[in-house]
Amino acid sequence: MRAKPEYRDRERTEVAVLDALVDRTDDGMSVLELRAAVEAEIDDLEDALATLKDDDLILVETSGSETLIKPDERVVPDEPTTEDDDRSIGDWLRDRFPF
Repeated sequence: MRAKPEYRDRERTEVAVLDALVDRTDDGMSVLELRAAVEAEIDDLEDALATLKDDDLILVETSGSETLIKPDERVVPDEPTTEDDDRSIGDWLRDRFPF
């Protein structure tokens, strides 16, 4: 599943983190699990997590020695989404590269 469209206009690593977390909304993910799920350098991942935390898009829950990261409810779509959009390549390019 993917994060809501309104949260996809962010840095690539941030979007990848949100998408990974949306897939595991109920369970959350540890930093190690996120590191395995998101193809990014550790510094980029740390920066993305800090930015998402500052923007209140993720929740960090600590219980004992375990820390789990979960997406904020507003990031999770009401209906499942897939990687395939109904958008054309032109729409995608316009979204990614504003003219």
